[in-house]
Amino acid sequence: MSTARSIQGTGASTGIAIGKAFVLPHWEWDVTENKKDVTDLAAEFERLYEGIRHSKLEIASIKQEISGYIGEQESNIFDAHLAILDDPVFMNEIQGIIQRQYKAAEVAVKEVIDKFVNMFDLLDDQYMKERALDIKDVGNRLLKHLIGSPDVKLPTDNKPFILVAKEVSPSQLVHLNPNHVLGIVTLAGGSTSHTAIMARALNIPLVLGLEGKLPEPIHTGDALIIDGKAGIVIVHPTDAERARYEELRLSQVRVRERLQSLVTVPSATRDGVPMSLFANIASLRDLESALEGGAEGVGLFRTEFIYMDRETFPTEQEQYEIYCQAASLLEGKPLTIRTLDVGGDKQLDYMEPPEEENPVLGFRSIRISLVQPGPFKTQLRAILRAGACGTVRVLFPMIQSVEQFRAAKRIFDEARAELRAERVPFDDHMRVGMMVEVPAAAIIADLLAGEVDFFSIGTNDLTQYVLAADRLNEHVAHLYDPYHPAVIRMVQTTVAAAKQTGIGVSVCGELAGDPLALPIWLALGVRELSMAGGLVLPLKSELLRSSSAESASLWTELSRLRTSADVKETLERFAASGVEA
Repeated sequence: MSTARSIQGTGASTGIAIGKAFVLPHWEWDVTENKKDVTDLAAEFERLYEGIRHSKLEIASIKQEISGYIGEQESNIFDAHLAILDDPVFMNEIQGIIQRQYKAAEVAVKEVIDKFVNMFDLLDDQYMKERALDIKDVGNRLLKHLIGSPDVKLPTDNKPFILVAKEVSPSQLVHLNPNHVLGIVTLAGGSTSHTAIMARALNIPLVLGLEGKLPEPIHTGDALIIDGKAGIVIVHPTDAERARYEELRLSQVRVRERLQSLVTVPSATRDGVPMSLFANIASLRDLESALEGGAEGVGLFRTEFIYMDRETFPTEQEQYEIYCQAASLLEGKPLTIRTLDVGGDKQLDYMEPPEEENPVLGFRSIRISLVQPGPFKTQLRAILRAGACGTVRVLFPMIQSVEQFRAAKRIFDEARAELRAERVPFDDHMRVGMMVEVPAAAIIADLLAGEVDFFSIGTNDLTQYVLAADRLNEHVAHLYDPYHPAVIRMVQTTVAAAKQTGIGVSVCGELAGDPLALPIWLALGVRELSMAGGLVLPLKSELLRSSSAESASLWTELSRLRTSADVKETLERFAASGVEA
């Protein structure tokens, strides 16, 4: 009988999952050194080419199989895996080892995998680390066909499972069928990573940060309980623990059912102050889920995922069709489309990033768009055309100065002029806004407010830039705190400038969906919040019990506090006092 053990990790996506573990293997094989006679080399090349052919067929089959439930767009990641098998550098390295060192095909493949993976892993660059993972996946798939090792697949018996892995990338997460995945446990990762954000959007419980905390490894088939809110993982739970968490899970189901009844209830405080509750999305699938969950519009469409896992920039028509379909699904509700925001931890395979000491502060986001105006204008044309399909507004990311916004706006105006001359239907009066996520933008918010139609405050990046704490770096993640008084003051400055000038202002970072922060938005006068789709109804429930007047009174105390701990303690006390936030 295995002993129950409880491990404290980091809760990143709320919910209870009870089930059997499926441990995602690393696909590692030991390959014995195997020299070949020169007369055998032709046969080795034939084995290599046959292995490549089988690998390509397998990858294409997987893509076709999963596209039915995740969509054609999301399944295009496998095109990148196919491209690796066609990559001349990767294949020439393998062929060279076979030809010059007389080694067996599997030995050559393993050596090349190890060479590239080790080289990329040593670089302090998230993009290169992700490419290393792709090469390892593809190379190990090829090894499987050369050596005849058993296939590694997710369970095919349709029994739901709890996925356990060292890490799960956003691209891997998008491949999982939410109906089969009860929850996810990872050793690495951060609660503000894109994987965590996507898990919350899919309503999949997630606990991460178990590296070094497990007394012994979790094995496939082990009974698990995970609490995505408390960050607890229980291995081999007792009957009493199962019963307790099953009751807690059922309680959460009842809460979700109660929340679902709020979908048609107007979003307003009990003293009548309305608040628009929008969703952050990355795909049409996210939008459909958000609308079912009561979202009243889209405050942030992260378009970079349209650009990922493909070999070239998407065309204007491809983008237009996606944006137009999203606007149509919203039936007149607002759709805020952020222009391409890549760089840092989000890279495109077909855009070779420059070597940078600190990519997060480097060549990324609007900086790339202004240097490469061709793809930028293509996207803007698609967005403008989609304006004829519904209520669409455009959002420029990472703006830091008036000059930078004007430069982006000039290209936007050029796109408008072109479409007007071509007599293509579009929205000639589309509202143009900017993300406030760089401290410089918050400091000069009064100057920028005279240039834009609206602000959207991105609290995730704003927090990491204000506090100089990379939210994806586990060594400084504890310093990342959106309740830090400096962050709150930056937000206050931005909102005040927007109100003074008479433009709209919304909040679209993770803090927007945190019920604890709701009194802050009510007190400052923010009337539009955008969050993961699964957070809309829980926040609406809190909003309906809140009072704008009482929140305004609380602000007097909050604005004088000196530490984030004091801020959170005061907000928690306010929520627990019966005057619920």
